[in-house]
Amino acid sequence: MSQITATGLLADDQLVVRGVGKVFAGRKKQPVQALESVDLHVDSGELVCLLGASGCGKSTLLSIIGGLEDATTGDVLVAEEKVIGPGADRGMVFQAYSLFPWLTVAQNIEFGLEVAKWPKARRTERVDELLGIMTLHEFAHALPRELSGGMRQRVAIARALAPEPDILLLDEPFGALDAQTKRAMQDFLLTIWHRTGTTILMVTHDIEEAIYLSQRIYVMAARPGRISAEIHVPFGTTRGPSIKRDPRFLDLRDELSDLLTT
Repeated sequence: MSQITATGLLADDQLVVRGVGKVFAGRKKQPVQALESVDLHVDSGELVCLLGASGCGKSTLLSIIGGLEDATTGDVLVAEEKVIGPGADRGMVFQAYSLFPWLTVAQNIEFGLEVAKWPKARRTERVDELLGIMTLHEFAHALPRELSGGMRQRVAIARALAPEPDILLLDEPFGALDAQTKRAMQDFLLTIWHRTGTTILMVTHDIEEAIYLSQRIYVMAARPGRISAEIHVPFGTTRGPSIKRDPRFLDLRDELSDLLTT
């Protein structure tokens, strides 16, 4: 049974978002409420998707969790610590690969470890470990321009995982990939999740992707952005293409489609 900590959180909560709101200054300085009273949590080792249509505020919420934006109201806590800016406890991966084009694959993965002043021997060991996990050893000395889109995204994920963050934040990471590569990367993400046990929160607008990957789904409604539903996905942690033919998958797809259009 989960224990209540001194902060009032459940001991297995890796991420807690409490009452988060965000107001932007709109045209003619009229305030625009982008997010309103958002509450969610992600347990340690869990893979959760944040599902919503474009413009609902899900990327804004992820930026707040990542410490790239300030919330107007509410709090974000990672491992019981309040988020006040970017930090090594959160790894972020975006749809754009954001790799340094002048650095090799290994150097891109190592970059954050150098900034964090990890000892050289430990950096080398961690990079080698991640090259193995990502099946990128033979491309260690390649530049990003020499890689396919899927391989670049693997490097981006490896770089985010390198400092051993408490949670990995993914913002539409496969949105720019073709359909075949996207399916392969979804399976690869599940493999990485199983091998590393990393806690993951992923933003997506793809209903089938959310069902296929996650243990729970938070559905976001727009104007203002808020959580409209929390859905538990009725499959185990081992997934494969066959679940997409499961009647429960099809029923859940229809339910989520209705939630996104109401």
